[in-house]
Amino acid sequence: MTRRKILITGASSGLGAGMAREFARRGRDLALCARRIENLEELRAELLAAHPGITVAVRALDVDDHAAIPKVFAELREELGGLDRVIVNAGIGKGARIGTGRADANLATATTNFVSALAQAEAAMSVFREQNAGHLVLISSMSAVRGLPGKKAAYSASKAALTALGEGLAIELRGTPLKVTTLQPGYIATDMADKAGDTKLLAPLDKGVNSMVTAIERESVRTSVPEWPWRVLASVIPLLPRAVMARM
Repeated sequence: MTRRKILITGASSGLGAGMAREFARRGRDLALCARRIENLEELRAELLAAHPGITVAVRALDVDDHAAIPKVFAELREELGGLDRVIVNAGIGKGARIGTGRADANLATATTNFVSALAQAEAAMSVFREQNAGHLVLISSMSAVRGLPGKKAAYSASKAALTALGEGLAIELRGTPLKVTTLQPGYIATDMADKAGDTKLLAPLDKGVNSMVTAIERESVRTSVPEWPWRVLASVIPLLPRAVMARM
């Protein structure tokens, strides 16, 4: 099945903007939302110049404003004439060692990456249940595979919760026209990865985005991307002793 009308949150930069460019190249109509509307306007102009046959709708959206999410999704759905796929991509990478006086950073990460993702899933699934068709995509992280120590603890926990949400929905909706995909990207060259200092095994942005879009188009239930080496590591990392994880 070709999903032609695709909504992406957190689309103003990084993986969200990269996926928008790749789906536009494939001729899809796009609904893009993020906090930075000026970035979205620039991206829309770029996409329409390169692919004049598509439709690109944009809206400002802070996903932590949970009441705004269903309203913005409804506006974008109306402008595009429907929604076939929603990609829950908006996220942040703040974090500090727990108990060191930066609870604000950890709580913000947990809120945006899980609670706000849940709010987006609620809005998307409401649309999909009404039309009895649709594809929900949750952008989790390889950090979900195993609890990480130090400043990444809250981030990995938030992404593990998101992966668990995707798994629960996939089980519930098995055999129905409603599909759920959870992606667990490894290290891909984005501003977030640069700030986190995640430089080992770093994939170029275009390679990382291409692997993500390919997996989304397959509608895999859960997969780690890029496939090498992250699919192998997803199986290995949960088995490593804690002493090895601490050294890593």
